[in-house]
Amino acid sequence: MSLYQCAGGNPSIQRLEDDEDFTSSAGYDADEGERRIIHLNAPQTSKYCNNRITTAKYSIISFLPAFLFEQFRRYSNCFFLLIAILQQIPEVSPTGRYTTLVPLMFILSVSAIKEIIEDIKRHRADNEINHRLIERLDSGTWTTVRWAELTVGDIIKVTINSFFPADLIILSSSEPQAMCFIETANLDGETNLKIRQGLTGTAGLLETKDLMRLQGRIECELPNRHLYEFNGVLKETGKQTAALGNDQVLQRGAMLRNTAWIFGVVVYSGQETKLMKNSTSAPLKRSTVDKLTNTQILMLFMILISLCITSGLCNLFWTREHSETDWYLGLVDFKSLSLGYNLLTFFILYNNLIPISLQVTLELVRFLQAIFINYDIEMYHEQSNTPAMARTSNLNEELGMVKYIFSDKTGTLTQNVMEFKKCSIAGIAYSPEHTPEQSQLVQNILSRHQTAGVIEEFLVLLSVCHTVIPERRENGTIIYHAASPDERALVEGAHKFGYIFDTRTPEYVEINALGVRKRYEVLNVLEFTSSRKRMSLIVRTPEGKIKLFCKGADTVIYERLAPQGQAFREETLRHLEEFASDGLRTLCLAVADIRPDVYEEWRETNHRASTSLQNRESKLEDAANLIEINLRLLGATAIEDRLQDGVPETIAALLDAGIFIWVLTGDKQETAINIGYSCRLISHSMDILILNEESLDATREVIHRHYGEFKSSTAKDANVALVIDGTTLKYALSCDLRNDFQDLCLLCRVVVCCRVSPMQKAEVVEMVTQSTKAVTLAIGDGANDVAMIQKANVGIGISGVEGLQAACASDYSIAQFRYLQRLLLVHGAWNYARISKLILYSFYKNVCLYVIELWFAVYSGWSGQILFERWTIGLYNVLFTAMPPFAMGLFEKFCTAETMLRYPMLYKTSQNAKLFNVKVFWIWIFNALLHSVFLFWLPMAAYTSEVIWKDGKTSDYLLLGNLVYTYVVVTVCLKAGLITNSWTWLTHLAIWGSIVLWFTFLLIYSHVWPTFKFASNFRGMDIQLLSTPIFYFGLLLVPITTLLVDVICKLVHNTVFKTLTEAVRETEIRRSDISEVMNEPRSSTMYALGSIIRYGYAFSQEEGGAVPQSIIIRAYDTNLPKPEGN
Repeated sequence: MSLYQCAGGNPSIQRLEDDEDFTSSAGYDADEGERRIIHLNAPQTSKYCNNRITTAKYSIISFLPAFLFEQFRRYSNCFFLLIAILQQIPEVSPTGRYTTLVPLMFILSVSAIKEIIEDIKRHRADNEINHRLIERLDSGTWTTVRWAELTVGDIIKVTINSFFPADLIILSSSEPQAMCFIETANLDGETNLKIRQGLTGTAGLLETKDLMRLQGRIECELPNRHLYEFNGVLKETGKQTAALGNDQVLQRGAMLRNTAWIFGVVVYSGQETKLMKNSTSAPLKRSTVDKLTNTQILMLFMILISLCITSGLCNLFWTREHSETDWYLGLVDFKSLSLGYNLLTFFILYNNLIPISLQVTLELVRFLQAIFINYDIEMYHEQSNTPAMARTSNLNEELGMVKYIFSDKTGTLTQNVMEFKKCSIAGIAYSPEHTPEQSQLVQNILSRHQTAGVIEEFLVLLSVCHTVIPERRENGTIIYHAASPDERALVEGAHKFGYIFDTRTPEYVEINALGVRKRYEVLNVLEFTSSRKRMSLIVRTPEGKIKLFCKGADTVIYERLAPQGQAFREETLRHLEEFASDGLRTLCLAVADIRPDVYEEWRETNHRASTSLQNRESKLEDAANLIEINLRLLGATAIEDRLQDGVPETIAALLDAGIFIWVLTGDKQETAINIGYSCRLISHSMDILILNEESLDATREVIHRHYGEFKSSTAKDANVALVIDGTTLKYALSCDLRNDFQDLCLLCRVVVCCRVSPMQKAEVVEMVTQSTKAVTLAIGDGANDVAMIQKANVGIGISGVEGLQAACASDYSIAQFRYLQRLLLVHGAWNYARISKLILYSFYKNVCLYVIELWFAVYSGWSGQILFERWTIGLYNVLFTAMPPFAMGLFEKFCTAETMLRYPMLYKTSQNAKLFNVKVFWIWIFNALLHSVFLFWLPMAAYTSEVIWKDGKTSDYLLLGNLVYTYVVVTVCLKAGLITNSWTWLTHLAIWGSIVLWFTFLLIYSHVWPTFKFASNFRGMDIQLLSTPIFYFGLLLVPITTLLVDVICKLVHNTVFKTLTEAVRETEIRRSDISEVMNEPRSSTMYALGSIIRYGYAFSQEEGGAVPQSIIIRAYDTNLPKPEGN
């Protein structure tokens, strides 16, 4: 079932959704079947799907088939269904017709109820999104409708700080020239805002009456998954055809920022939006423990078949041998019975070797474990009133086995909030205070300190050299709108020091410098690009001088400094190192004085470059290099890309736990690396291997070279952080390079993938999951993370500011990244230990009892006669041994939560599957077989003389059966106590209560007949059993003898082969200092800050956007009012 289900639509529109060769031009002539035609202000000729989405696993129609498919993927359920069918054959079943069918129906019912409850939560989350409101233009009036009601061709109005409900073509906006700012962090993880711009022909549609006059049609390509591509045309009636590209598209999942409103027309809705096309179908996930259990059930089934064949053949031989001599048994009648008949009888007799109660116990325990997660107050985020939520309980134990974590950056590790923290001016470091007057920086200006002139130039540069748009509110406060969060932080930083930028017009900017108004005429803008790593602004100062203000990376600024402009070079470098070690994003600031004649000459050169028909970009860059010289260093800034609370500590703990962390982000390379440093994922002692290649051959060469270098080294994993961009990743994931690339990645300590698409994130997760066979976890908060969340073994959604798409598609949702530490190290480790013991114990107790039927067959002539009363067999798992596994599954823990969090390496026990694997499973089965031997042959030996009362009377086989049954119940309950580490009053109640329950049942059930017409052969059984001294002697001797081997093995293991976990547990019990037994060295990731190899440069700014930065600056006049859009 797909992640997002569309209510309806035309199947034919799917044909060319992945066509990359669709060209866009004003006169393209695509075939009718290869394009979508949308009529404006007119009915649509084709029916398109509505805008409803769903992340739920089931619908009312699909629930039954999908649920049954999921349940009968488990071999145990298929097996029990077969048994239930065979039991309906007359005179074949020795255990009755309904002893398997009823429990199976109960198990399926409980599982169905649990699945329904969990899926209802998903439907409710979906409804929260589908029921969001939006304004739609209907017959000349704006009507408020739900998102789900939108369809292709609707004209809607989206207001500031709102998500776009579908893929739109922008018509007009509140900003000049139909521009708007959008935040795409939810789509691609980039922190900077992007600019989209409507066509000139529709930019004037600023009122409702204007929109109603819009006539014509939009022709565009069919829905596809290419996020960054769009081709279409707008054909307005009576006007020239205009081309539409990605610059006019507002995609679902993006948010409108810094723009009061936009008008747009829906082109793709619901499942057909580009966001949904990048989503994968919701998988039916199963835990590693579940898969292993399934395999072992298959092995047990083969053993069961072997036992059936052996017993059937033995019956055949025994009957043939005794048919003449033991004539009184009437064996002649049985000669005609086929071997197949006997095989069916034994098949039903031995079927309980595979515990039917296991599935229902697991379902209930997992459901309650999920409630423990939901109600854990330590994972409750009070500020947003958001608790943790287990959206599925089938993967609880998988949380304890995670080896790789794939994390998004924006909104997951960071808050996407930039804050000006520090600056270095003329070799002196400053920090903002509550008011400008309180800061030492302002005091130095006012006291005319020797550096006052440099400080003033520094603050003027911060408040003038940018593309920020100011907006004055009615209360007099100023808010800043910026495509770059870094630029906004810098302008706000200048504001904190009393240099307030408040006016922008097409010709000049004005600032309030400590109460003095200053106007700077904007002459030229030299735009920021990732290759230039700098931005410059040429201005005319109030004094009439021409200056060039430049900000950028330390490397590009320092190489352009004039010999006499390096007075503070070393002090600034030292401060840059300090800022970088704190994980701050740094920029260097410099200025140059330009003579008028030099400027005029350069302006002509720049103009020729800007109008060149060939190599325009390179010529513009060459022109910029001519003027950006002889700079004078002013200082540096430090901005904090604020992390989520507790991120560095959480990452350190997860690394200590032996978990590898990969960061997959759509953001820029420098930003991603900088966050790696600030959250301590990358230490300064690490080497950074950056892969930025533009071709398949170059990618192959660099991967093979580095892999060869690492392979020749002796280290198992290199202390290297691998950084790769989306383009190189596309080549690296190709068929012939995939294996070498994954080998290279697995050798590195950290991997950071930058500028990757949602599907590339999913491919990376899938690659690691399939190649390592390790448990993977993906965590993110945006719609762009949904694909990788679904591909990973476990998906975690952050209920963050980017919407609920990730949380809706996840297996577990949390409010903050820091809660991942408790979710894995505490709940994950506990649940793994609990589920492992529950499964092993469930198999153990069944083998203990039901293999005894095999030993009894030796004495019953292999006839299939049961040793125990029929309903005691059925109630063994339902009543008498049901509570101990429940207690284990809910309350067992080997260490306290505080200890698990303090010493993350304790997680390695569960991570490495030491408690549940093939070896451990079959040790438990062998242990159960050994116990069954003691539990049958010891009572059998005591019963040999058959006279067990002083009056010399004898009884039948059923007394022996109840004697053995009692010892089995007592032994398996004591075994539960032997393997229990955490005793609560509920654990005591479960173990001792189960024993008491059997004796209570014995006393009552022995007197049911003749009041009720069943159990006639059990009449008076309590008196027979409790009146013989042999019973009491065996009650003391048999369980102790049976468990003696277990006790000795446990003592030897805990003394000679003690694990770290057991040592810590013993230390906890003695209330000693746990640090004494923690011999493993802790990871140095948090503290190893060796040699600094970089200075923290990072800057977010859209490149090659719809509107150049120079146009943005000259498009605004903040002195004029904005249109209302009514």
